[in-house]
Amino acid sequence: MARALRIEYPGAFYHVTSRGNERKAIFRSQRDREVFLSYLESAVERYSAVIHVFCLMDNHYHLLLETPAGNLSKIMQHINGAYTNYFNRKRNRAGHLFQGRYKAILVDADTYAKELSRYIHLNPVRAGMVETPETFKWSSCRYYTIEKNAPAWIKRDFILAYFAKKPAIARRRYQDFLQAVMGKEYESPLVDLAHSIILGGQEFVDDIKKRFLKKKPRDRELPALRSLSMGPGLDDIESVVSEALPSNPKLARQIKLYLSHRYSGMKLREIGQRFGISESGVTQASGRVRATINENKKLRRIVKSIEKKLGL
Repeated sequence: MARALRIEYPGAFYHVTSRGNERKAIFRSQRDREVFLSYLESAVERYSAVIHVFCLMDNHYHLLLETPAGNLSKIMQHINGAYTNYFNRKRNRAGHLFQGRYKAILVDADTYAKELSRYIHLNPVRAGMVETPETFKWSSCRYYTIEKNAPAWIKRDFILAYFAKKPAIARRRYQDFLQAVMGKEYESPLVDLAHSIILGGQEFVDDIKKRFLKKKPRDRELPALRSLSMGPGLDDIESVVSEALPSNPKLARQIKLYLSHRYSGMKLREIGQRFGISESGVTQASGRVRATINENKKLRRIVKSIEKKLGL
């Protein structure tokens, strides 16, 4: 089985998720959650991890973390390994707790950290667990909104600095930032994901390519590397879609935009300029096309055929 490519370097930001095996609960009690948080704290102390955001759901968790020492693998071995040992001992069980390896998306923090934090903090609301995100006890949200003080191992300053210099004002504005999309159709920032492993604009993706594609990968990482090195350009997408849909220019334009948004790795601004719409318009239009594809089997087959021709 192909293994997700792990790109590690000092100062890297990641959105990390890990799900329970067979989607079963990994947190069954308050004590479980407390113990897991203690392992986040020890990861900060022992491995210099920087935890910006966390959210513990029932059968999975989300982290937005930074690795000043470039040691994501060690950090995650500590967190998932220690927690699995605790969970198995407590319940007299053996075997895997998590479903495969954790998923780590490399993040262009300057562009996406703020949006990712909102996406993570709103998880309990989307799941119907709470009505407002700051009331969910098992995320960092309350420390970004209503709590003046936070545990020393949670770093709030980086994200809150986008909202104001004064912490109290920044927390109020961050709360407004969350409420701005509550009750509305809100698209995940992860739709901008490039090659399944990078969340960033074209410059960020290109920089990662230059820095890491020269390294010899392990065999199981080759599919991810091929995806990273061979992403289609906007011209390629336009040519293949036009050939596939020559008699329906309106639909062709929609599919071109959707595929450009999903696969090209280009910034929203660059895609918007290509199609003559705003950055938010790119995201909204792509979301509408994706919903249509999901509902229309014939269109789904067409898109899959186009993706195959593009080598996706």
